[in-house]
Amino acid sequence: MIRQHQSKCFHTYVYRRMWQWLKGHESIYHNPKTILRVMQKYSLLAEIRRRRKWKQMGQQVYKYENLLNRDFHAETLNSKRVTDISYIKTKQGVLYLSIIRDLYDNSIVFYKTATQQTVNLVLDTIRQAVRREKKKAAAELQLHSDQGFQYTSQAYYKRTQQYGITPSMSRRGNPYVNAIAKNFFFILKTECIYPPQTGTFLRSK
Repeated sequence: MIRQHQSKCFHTYVYRRMWQWLKGHESIYHNPKTILRVMQKYSLLAEIRRRRKWKQMGQQVYKYENLLNRDFHAETLNSKRVTDISYIKTKQGVLYLSIIRDLYDNSIVFYKTATQQTVNLVLDTIRQAVRREKKKAAAELQLHSDQGFQYTSQAYYKRTQQYGITPSMSRRGNPYVNAIAKNFFFILKTECIYPPQTGTFLRSK
């Protein structure tokens, strides 16, 4: 029954939610930890909102000081921004979403999607975001990221130098410093892309 329901809701139910569903809809009463063990045994855990082990996918050439240091307040527009990449499962395959978010008003400055997670996806996101503003504003910009291979690459270093952007970087395996970017992905996925009440997928174009 768990397998059937996870299939209907596109594997979005965590074990506590599955426990509540079994109890409320099927009158099946078990300890929540029992439901967790069953879901772990048969690989039925939710495919979103799961903690994932940090994995290096490419050579790390550059690392930067953590200038943001969890200070998510910005006095002016174009002074502090965060950037990150997340994946979205669609019926046509995986879609990668790269975003840049301004900490002054929490707006998404620019976003770009691609079917592959590459350095060029990040570079194009930065280039398009800078095109929307004057270079002087970009030269005063601090751009924070995690230690993904795209952000430690030689190409990323050259692009930030080209626009006079000051890179900032979280330490390895610490998602909290870049929480503002990850929070956007969480809200986007849970409210717009994988809404449990409808169980629908986003269709990529």
